[in-house]
Amino acid sequence: MTGLALLTPFAPPSVRGNAITVDRIARGLRERGVDLRVWDLFRTTEEAATGDVEAYGPALVHAFHARRAGPLALRLARRLEVPLVVTLTGTDANHDLFDAEHAALVRRALEGAAVITAFHASIVERVAAVLPDVRARLVVVPQAVRFSGQAPYDLAGRWPLPPDRLLFVLPAGIRPVKAPRVPLGPFDALAAADPRVRLAYAGPILDRVEGEALMRDLASRPWARHLGEVPHAEMASLLGLADVVLNCSVSEGGLANSVLEALALGKAVLASDIPGNHGLIVEGVTGLLFRDPPQLAAQAARLARDPALRARLGRAGRALIEREYPMEREAEGYLAVYRNLLPIVMA
Repeated sequence: MTGLALLTPFAPPSVRGNAITVDRIARGLRERGVDLRVWDLFRTTEEAATGDVEAYGPALVHAFHARRAGPLALRLARRLEVPLVVTLTGTDANHDLFDAEHAALVRRALEGAAVITAFHASIVERVAAVLPDVRARLVVVPQAVRFSGQAPYDLAGRWPLPPDRLLFVLPAGIRPVKAPRVPLGPFDALAAADPRVRLAYAGPILDRVEGEALMRDLASRPWARHLGEVPHAEMASLLGLADVVLNCSVSEGGLANSVLEALALGKAVLASDIPGNHGLIVEGVTGLLFRDPPQLAAQAARLARDPALRARLGRAGRALIEREYPMEREAEGYLAVYRNLLPIVMA
């Protein structure tokens, strides 16, 4: 047994954050000579995945997402008598761990893991406060930035805009935790005061009710549009067209991929004032934060009227990513976890 079995609730071609993160991690590890296989649990049954993993015979099982992948990964690790690593997502740490229906599944997976990785120290503290016995097994492995490709995004073909448009882009799957409708009220006044302003949503509808509500709200707002799902290979191109990138999340599992990617491209970011965004956004230095709709309105107006501010924030954000979140740091972080568990195999 020498390989690594990585179980994830979603993998490419899905454009969900989980899929993007798992693909980036897997690519970084393969480039360092790690033999691994990825099982996309959305596209296979547990029975099929169990047979495939057992036939593969990994030296270690790594579950990305404690609730969705953890239970199966725990059963496989015990059956194969190999270590289990669990990577926490935002849903795990901020919601499922406190949900009566899912908490037991999450706890069981975490208690059975040899190592639990998190993207940010805030997630470690949140989980350790609920499960103090796992604190010694919690390790922070910060995220990195890597686009799947550099394909052009045809914005003009999807939403023709005037040359002087001022484009805010909110890249996120449409679901309640991403709070996609929060900007609409604040932007009503902004768009009325500045006819250049446009707001574009980029991401699949992951929650039907939230998606329908957003579509109803957009129907009367010609300055805002849902662009739909954008292949990750085209995301760098779309973000490159933005003047400001928005993050309105209620919670994050660490550092949002969309914020990391926007900063890496030198874009000004306006983000919700939550722990996951504090790791990247220093108010007035690498971006701007907001706590409520009135502050969102004020910060968006500030960015709209000040191109020098947008440029300064973008430069500082890009420098931060280059300095603190290189691709090598993420891959080497996971390699260090594996080597501690499998010193001979991973030498």
